Amino acid sequence: MSADELDEFATGLAHMARDLLAQESVQKTLDRLVEYAVELVDGCEAAGVMTLENHQVSTLATTSDVVRASDRIQGEVREGPCFDAARTLKEVYRIADMSTTVKRWPRYAPEARKLGIGSMMGFLLYTEDDNLGALDLYSSKPKVFTPRSEHVGWLLASHAAVAFSSARTHAQMNAAMETRHSIGEAIGIVMERYHLDENQAFAVLKKSSQDRNIKLREIVRVVTETGEVPGAKPRS
Repeated sequence: MSADELDEFATGLAHMARDLLAQESVQKTLDRLVEYAVELVDGCEAAGVMTLENHQVSTLATTSDVVRASDRIQGEVREGPCFDAARTLKEVYRIADMSTTVKRWPRYAPEARKLGIGSMMGFLLYTEDDNLGALDLYSSKPKVFTPRSEHVGWLLASHAAVAFSSARTHAQMNAAMETRHSIGEAIGIVMERYHLDENQAFAVLKKSSQDRNIKLREIVRVVTETGEVPGAKPRS
């Protein structure tokens, strides 16, 4: 990479990092991420983010239906570059030529060739308990992704992981604040409806949740919408 190319790439990477951090939601962050992957990684024609949660594969963002189909196949056969990047926590997998027999993924590779995939890479993007993710890059041509492509993809994934983590943390904080607000509202309703103090009202919500094996937030939703606690009787 020449000095001019390096400067251009560094500028593009910095712009991407700022843009990702400025997105309003996790989904918008992911959507922009896969667009940048196609823009910044040489040879990349399509990109996506796969998540592996409780052993179930989902596509969170993509620039192509081919990516969605590839993710589905990897989930079905339980193998593939992106599936393994997430499952084994390895940072990078690269298939230089999908047109040849790929011994590591004997069930996935033939199906990928049918989709017109010539080469691909998978990068570990994030981990959180049983919730794992990978950034996957695709080309219809074999031998397109070079060591330079892999290095650029790894740098992009590393920057994106920070932005993605920030976006998820922000979303979780907002969700927690909304939940606390809803619980407070539900407690107030129960206190007035059932003539209880604050601690007693919260105990009623928890008991309803435990007795019905329903998450507390669902009980809270019912209370705020109907004014009634499932299973509870008003005091006379």
